[in-house]
Amino acid sequence: MIRRIAVLLVCVLVVSGLSGCGESAHTFAVQAVTAGVPSLAPFFDEKQGLGQDAEVRSMPVRGSLQQGDTPGLYGGTKKPTVCDVAKLKRFLTDPANHQKAVAWSGVPGISTDEIPAYLDRLTPVLLRHDTLVQNHDYKKGKATPYNSLLQAGIAILVDERGEPAAKCSCGNPLRPFKGDASRISVKFEDGNKKWNGYRASSVVAVRPAPQKVEGLALVDVDDPDRGIERPVGTTGKHDTAFDTRKQHAVPDLAGATFGDARRRLVSSGLAVGYGGNALPSDDAHVTATDPPAGTELRFGEYVLLSVADGTSGGSASTPPGPTSAGPTLRPPTSTAPPSTAPPPPPTSSSPPSARPSSPPPSDPPPSSGSPTTATPSVVTHSPSTSAPVTSSAPVTSAPVTSSAPVTAGASVTSGAPVTGTPTTTAET
Repeated sequence: MIRRIAVLLVCVLVVSGLSGCGESAHTFAVQAVTAGVPSLAPFFDEKQGLGQDAEVRSMPVRGSLQQGDTPGLYGGTKKPTVCDVAKLKRFLTDPANHQKAVAWSGVPGISTDEIPAYLDRLTPVLLRHDTLVQNHDYKKGKATPYNSLLQAGIAILVDERGEPAAKCSCGNPLRPFKGDASRISVKFEDGNKKWNGYRASSVVAVRPAPQKVEGLALVDVDDPDRGIERPVGTTGKHDTAFDTRKQHAVPDLAGATFGDARRRLVSSGLAVGYGGNALPSDDAHVTATDPPAGTELRFGEYVLLSVADGTSGGSASTPPGPTSAGPTLRPPTSTAPPSTAPPPPPTSSSPPSARPSSPPPSDPPPSSGSPTTATPSVVTHSPSTSAPVTSSAPVTSAPVTSSAPVTAGASVTSGAPVTGTPTTTAET
């Protein structure tokens, strides 16, 4: 009897720990960084105009972890650059700023001599989503890391795999967020007031693309019907435009591995959506898509993948989330994979596996405008064999809350305005 009582007491203590202190231990404190608000501890003197933010409404996502080559993940503009990479390079290579250069280069793990070549490989973009990163203030001669949520519209530099590398306006280096994007506690303080349109469900953390890319397919934040193909390591002078309204058919992905399905969607200009908080493993097999194969979508729209377990891990099933979470041109459809057998008589529960020859009456009319001749493409060097990184062990250290983004320019976009003070925009 005494042993039974002891066992019961242990169980009560364990359950109490999981529902009490254990839960808080798995919550990641994150400092909000609002577009246009100056940083309290910048590497670079923000008054010299290193970079400018824009006014952009955060777009919804379908899967909190997105890889850096996802079509439409980032934005741009055809106005003058919002990130002066040459100025940042001169600053960090100036002998008078050697201590800052040592601290800055330690974040990406390079030497000070490698800074110029490293910066030449970075590409300026504008965030289209509220994005989690590991930010770094400059304090007491060192780069001090802390978790932060960068508001959509902030100008950043990304590396060859699409991961955030530096915040343009203040030059502060960035690294990937290492926590669980679904367990964050955002602190809106130090002038960073909660912005209009903020939703925890629309927060994204960026994981590296499976391999280095040669160009990024962006969406013009001032004109969502215009896409921008930007070669990696360029600031806008070599951009080419394409029409984001051009339709892309969802490929037949039933039976393919998640890694192969993802590559096929990205090459088609479509984004990958999934359910749950963890990115499925590359060898997980796709069981269905939503919308189904043959559906026509515009550039950057999400295709939700249902997957079965892969040998390297992943959830038993990853059901697609509600189709209302992101922009689509078609109403919600069945997630059942297309069949090669003759179709049965149409019923209300069995939609066709391909798009009908003419759109249903409920479909919205296509946007107006003239498409350009260029088309988007994400060119890679070689196929990837590595599995995407998933969020794992939580980081329990508290963030440094003394930082915020710089005062920067803002451009008027088709989205709802944020609460920060708008200024003029430039190209990224």
